[in-house]
Amino acid sequence: MVTALCTTFLCSCGSGLEDAYQLTAASDISITEDNEDGFKAAGFASALCVPESDMALDPEGVNAAAFGLFNVTDREVVSQSGIYDKVYPASTTKVLTCLIALERGDLDAIVTVPEESDITVSGSSMADLLPGDQLTLRDLLYGLMVPSGNDAAVAIAYHISGSVSDFCELMNQRAAEIGATGSHFVNPHGLPDEDHYTTAYDMYLILNEAMKNPDFSQFASQSEYTASVTGSDGAVRQVTWENGNGFLAGNFQLPDGVQMKAGKTGHTNAAGFCLVLSETTGSGDELISVIFNAPTYEDLYNSMRTLITKGL
Repeated sequence: MVTALCTTFLCSCGSGLEDAYQLTAASDISITEDNEDGFKAAGFASALCVPESDMALDPEGVNAAAFGLFNVTDREVVSQSGIYDKVYPASTTKVLTCLIALERGDLDAIVTVPEESDITVSGSSMADLLPGDQLTLRDLLYGLMVPSGNDAAVAIAYHISGSVSDFCELMNQRAAEIGATGSHFVNPHGLPDEDHYTTAYDMYLILNEAMKNPDFSQFASQSEYTASVTGSDGAVRQVTWENGNGFLAGNFQLPDGVQMKAGKTGHTNAAGFCLVLSETTGSGDELISVIFNAPTYEDLYNSMRTLITKGL
């Protein structure tokens, strides 16, 4: 009965994405089933940050099309603008790709890089993998999250599901399960496609879910990583990847007392500059901050610092 009621709730959001989350209070939702054990299931949104009104809490100094700051500890949306607007996620897509791989894969499994990983799109971020290369899924996930390798993303999709299309079915299914109903994914990396989109709120939901996996943060917090890759000729080479995240690279500093736990960057011409972060404050609060479509690299990091500072 509970499953049926949950399905009814998720499918009844057709009146509009924003309406799905506009609640008097998140904890007001409860799903109950009377049985001999007195079972009661918590509501879908009871542990989530849910805006209580349409008011835009727009801090001065944040230059981006859509953003949100979420206090996970207090279940509060601290600041937001355009939170339900459709945006292109670029490589922040890889948060979900990584999560699915962690949930469905064996980190010690050996993955063979398929021919389909040979992506020739101009400006595509790559992990410098070649068709026929072999490496562990663990190393491949570092190749996904540290240099943001689109070749790694395709290799993961083929390893987990046998094809990109089948893997994207898993992506959309998983997104729906956590309530990210304003998103649709057609690839595992985020290269531009008009049918590949998300919202700032959905990306909060996705990163929030990913942070529940005990292994996720280790892949999404490294400034550098060296992997051992076996070529199709049997020769072993070492490949070193560096993270383009400005905070991890030391190009920008988070506010005093704030520590980054995990994050993912993204950039295409259509998406602008994007960044999603999980942070801990000096007082112990867990935060998630999301910025989409900042006009420049500098705007992205200055805006993220301003967003977090205003929240503090």
